[in-house]
Amino acid sequence: MPWDRNKAISFAQSHAQPFSTRYCAKSVREAIESGGVTLFPTNYAKDYGRNLTNAGFVETNTIMPMPGDVVVIQPIDGHPAGHMAIYDGRTWISDFKQNHGFYPNSAYRRIRPKYKIYRHP
Repeated sequence: MPWDRNKAISFAQSHAQPFSTRYCAKSVREAIESGGVTLFPTNYAKDYGRNLTNAGFVETNTIMPMPGDVVVIQPIDGHPAGHMAIYDGRTWISDFKQNHGFYPNSAYRRIRPKYKIYRHP
């Protein structure tokens, strides 16, 4: 089944909670899989980069994300799993709709850890 970013985005939007449930990796993986791409699950969001590239996503150095792009963010103190989210064209969505960019909270926005953005062609 080919990648359908619109199905993935729709899934993410309809399953997003009003606040973090601490299951960003599971939520984003399920959204991606609803769009037709199977990902091998990992325990931590920070470890999804390789799985995304193995599934056909490519790392991009864009500053202008496109719908369906996925960000994988490295951990910070107190958040050892890191974070991941999918972009719907206006908002980054993980297990919740993030209203302040792809960093999920003020600690991430203050520290600004390394991240990579992946795009499926």
